[in-house]
Amino acid sequence: MKRLYFEKLEQAPDNTSINIDDVIDQLAFSDQGLIPVITQDATSKDVLMFAWMNKEALQLTLATNRVTYWSRSRNQLWIKGETSGHTQELVTMAFDCDGDVILCQVNQTGAACHTGRPNCFYLKVDAEQQRVLISGDMPQ
Repeated sequence: MKRLYFEKLEQAPDNTSINIDDVIDQLAFSDQGLIPVITQDATSKDVLMFAWMNKEALQLTLATNRVTYWSRSRNQLWIKGETSGHTQELVTMAFDCDGDVILCQVNQTGAACHTGRPNCFYLKVDAEQQRVLISGDMPQ
């Protein structure tokens, strides 16, 4: 049923306006109530991190413009930067064509990764050499 909702949106003309709550109700949250989130720097377009949101985290993010995730390891809401000071201010949010992934573009303050690196994707694959290279500024 939810898939049909997003298939109908594929045919909608540009600039069609839809109530946000109607779209959120159709998102493909997992059986655990989670949806994947890709977070990208709004200026550089670098992918900063991947995380999860539940419906409450999504609604809090929209209400506060501070990106809020669901921490699976702590089993609680996680406002990015609440303890570290490395905050994410929401600039734009988009849903993919199937309603099963969220893209957040943010103004990142400080490091995005818990390691202190600018982003979480510092383990670069060199397929030709069959190696993984650590590439990212490690904090001093």
